[in-house]
Amino acid sequence: MEILSVQNLYKHYEKFDLKNVSFSLEEGYIMGFIGRNGAGKTTTLKSILRLVHPDAGKVTMLGMDYAENELQCKQKIGFMLGGVDFYPKKKLSTIVEVTRRFYSEWDDAAYRRYLDQFELDPEKKVDELSAGMRVKFSLALALSHHARLLILDEPTSGLDPVSRDELLLLFQNIIEDGDHSILFSTHIISDLEKCADYITYIKDGAVFARTNKDEFIDAYRLVSGTSAQLTADLKSKLIGLHEHKFGFEGMLRKSDLAAASGLEVGPADLENIMIHIERE
Repeated sequence: MEILSVQNLYKHYEKFDLKNVSFSLEEGYIMGFIGRNGAGKTTTLKSILRLVHPDAGKVTMLGMDYAENELQCKQKIGFMLGGVDFYPKKKLSTIVEVTRRFYSEWDDAAYRRYLDQFELDPEKKVDELSAGMRVKFSLALALSHHARLLILDEPTSGLDPVSRDELLLLFQNIIEDGDHSILFSTHIISDLEKCADYITYIKDGAVFARTNKDEFIDAYRLVSGTSAQLTADLKSKLIGLHEHKFGFEGMLRKSDLAAASGLEVGPADLENIMIHIERE
């Protein structure tokens, strides 16, 4: 079942347009949402949630039109923009007492389980938590009202590698029951290689690709060679060509590998694919 469907989402600003963004996410999966700064990732997420009002398009969640059932849909969403950074001098217990009033399915027993699992002290103040613990507290709040869809905007930004890895494992555990899904925007592309099932890649306000992550990575190869090997035909097929005094390097679609005869060819990863595409 589709937990989220975004159809032709359009938003106009004076110097930027979000151009008919469409994608969908099934239950039980993690989708990585990638693109360079200013590509439209945060605008898309805020438009989905109607934190900004799109000029056109439709968002459906769990079969419901989001615009017509916003309150009901929000009961099933956990939205996280990094970690908790509001009310820094308040105790976690105080924030929870306020938060729980907004959700009809708030589950105190579940919240206590997540406090134990994440090793959170409810008597600590927000500004006493590390960046990683703030993210875990945000997740505890979301999961304790039985959110089915987590929409995470840069949740691992600023975390050390160990904390990031712990959170990625947690994200994978969350979706294992098949009832939860995660839409996960990040600049740390290596994180998505560890946990994402699907990729939606936005470029200049429009969707460049929406596909299975592994298939997307397998569709490209990195190539390099000498200047003498850089023929006109090869040059026309290379993505993100970079010429230097020793020769050149670039990326080819797997379907164009016949043009790479005699060149050094290697696998691409998600980060390299994005770098080469953005050079175009």
